[in-house]
Amino acid sequence: MKNSMRTSSSARCSTDMKIIVASNNKHKIAELDSFLKKYCPDAELLSLADIGFTGEIVEDGETFEENAMIKARAVWHEGCITVADDSGLSVDALGGAPGIYSARYAGDKCDYKKNNEKLLRELSGLFGEQRRAKFVSVIACILPDGREILSRGECPGEILTEYRGDNGFGYDPLFYYAPLGKSFAEMSADEKNSVSHRARSMAAFAEKFSKEVEKC
Repeated sequence: MKNSMRTSSSARCSTDMKIIVASNNKHKIAELDSFLKKYCPDAELLSLADIGFTGEIVEDGETFEENAMIKARAVWHEGCITVADDSGLSVDALGGAPGIYSARYAGDKCDYKKNNEKLLRELSGLFGEQRRAKFVSVIACILPDGREILSRGECPGEILTEYRGDNGFGYDPLFYYAPLGKSFAEMSADEKNSVSHRARSMAAFAEKFSKEVEKC
């Protein structure tokens, strides 16, 4: 096997390895790709569309962890690595909502704009610490031999009262990250990838992943 997973580890990722990402969300795949290629630079990254998966994955779990693993199990193939992410926004004042329903907060046929508009309405009249929130990302991975890995990352922030920035997607224009003084949508890709919930989840995942691959 070739290509070190990371310089501090003896774990390896084969050049003919395929990594299936259980998503067709181009933004999410791009973010995962930037991380996964650091650890498996020669692996082929495939979306659901790339593998011809057209079925519906029913995410009926009650937590990010359960839903991430449901997605990973739905498309896993023996001999491949499957990675699934379930992520969302958790707002303190809303009791953790929208949570696992973040993508469809404003209804089943909603879009980013409708979700953001509902969020602003729900937080109307609240200010400062009353608008505390966090982004959560859970990554589920199934290895070629069927072993499973879960990792979680969180990024604390605050919901703005108006949109800021043109980058990112989802709730990014409303999510303010104080240490950089920017919303997620105002950050460059490198800035966001250094502090985001997915970056933190990927860091935890990378540590677990490298240890598990060493057991192969």
